[in-house]
Amino acid sequence: MTFWSLTKNVQHNHLKVCSNWVRSIFQRNRSLASQTISTELAAASGPSGSSVEVLGKSYPRDDHSNVPGKILSKVGKNLHQRKYHPLWLVLERVKRHFYQQYVGLYGTPLFSVFDSLSPVVTPWQNFDSLLVPADHPSRKKGDNYYLNRAHMLRSHTSAHQWNLMRAGLKAFLVVGDVYRRDQIDSHHYPVFHQLEAVRLFSKRQLFGDMKDGEPLQLFEHSSRSAHKQETHTMEAVKLVECDLKQTLTKLITHLFGVGLEIRWVDCYFPFTHPSFEMEINFQGEWIEVLGCGIMEQQLVNSAGAQNNIGWAFGLGLERLAMILYNIPDIRLFWSEDERFLKQFYVPDINQDVQFQPLSKYPALVNDISFWLPLQNYSENDFYDLVRAVGGDLVERVDLIDKFEHPKKSLQTWYRQSAKQEIILWFVVFANSAMHIFSLKVQHSAF
Repeated sequence: MTFWSLTKNVQHNHLKVCSNWVRSIFQRNRSLASQTISTELAAASGPSGSSVEVLGKSYPRDDHSNVPGKILSKVGKNLHQRKYHPLWLVLERVKRHFYQQYVGLYGTPLFSVFDSLSPVVTPWQNFDSLLVPADHPSRKKGDNYYLNRAHMLRSHTSAHQWNLMRAGLKAFLVVGDVYRRDQIDSHHYPVFHQLEAVRLFSKRQLFGDMKDGEPLQLFEHSSRSAHKQETHTMEAVKLVECDLKQTLTKLITHLFGVGLEIRWVDCYFPFTHPSFEMEINFQGEWIEVLGCGIMEQQLVNSAGAQNNIGWAFGLGLERLAMILYNIPDIRLFWSEDERFLKQFYVPDINQDVQFQPLSKYPALVNDISFWLPLQNYSENDFYDLVRAVGGDLVERVDLIDKFEHPKKSLQTWYRQSAKQEIILWFVVFANSAMHIFSLKVQHSAF
């Protein structure tokens, strides 16, 4: 059985490139095809005794290492620090807003900004310090990039909350690149940029000087409800919640203009309660822009700020930039094409910019199928394989079907759409489980 087939009208040079690509993914014969994914993943783990270098520091690999070279190449790029990059423009607008709106006692900015912290953290920083349960699905190796069992690439900027509060900071912004193994489409990418904010209040800061009547308190011993934690008074929670929502409403109004319709949706985060998501009605569609909430007091106490109550929020810079500048694909932020970058060379960071597409090609859908290993398979394993081979040229991958062999295991089909005039199919059989993938490849790849 052949491993690939193409439409009859494909040009000869396109045919040659595609055939080589398929062969590089699925080995030379059917008997080895089932080992493709595990082989590619082994490259991420590296040989026994090897190490991986990140930002000038070496980390020994072990059985938990799973960071591909494609992802490591993104570390240190710091797009949010690149002048006139769309992420830089959004960040500068946010920073300027906080600097102007929130001023300390001596006229200095109330919020400190940290935008150069290393993305290498420990699992304790990334999860345990934020009260993420040991069995929480967000810890899975299939969803994160681990350098080894002791170190990982942060999956959120919240990983720095505890250390900064421990250092005595009461109001700060943390900005940086974060890493998550994710699906392939125009709205997801394994590397993106977050902005995290924390503000703590003492009793005096929240209530002021109460001279008449019974003074208000931050804390009490009661029971947890949907509206408050067991250690917080209702008065304190409502004041902090009000300040949080006012802060975010002012920020979003600053970015998108007055008259924007906003709504708050109750949600769950391990490190805040109550928790909310902010949604905005943008061009007739409700869009989630950030998550926030009242910080878990256990987290605050463990960081040595036990006499304070606080809020936190986190937002994605790419999400805001895609809305503000009408950028349709998250992978464009990594483009080095001057036709893209020069669109954001503006004299005023508040200037309206509407992205102009570089080219237009009709979408093309292709399907791929292959038998899976019997164990230790995650969909993100295949996504990493696709990225390793096709890079950012693969636009979208969708799982379209699963089939269970009556005597063996699973068969799955994945669908991919493409922006070029080549139809590429390849089917690989081995072992007892088959997936059919669909890949979308841009025309410029060929």
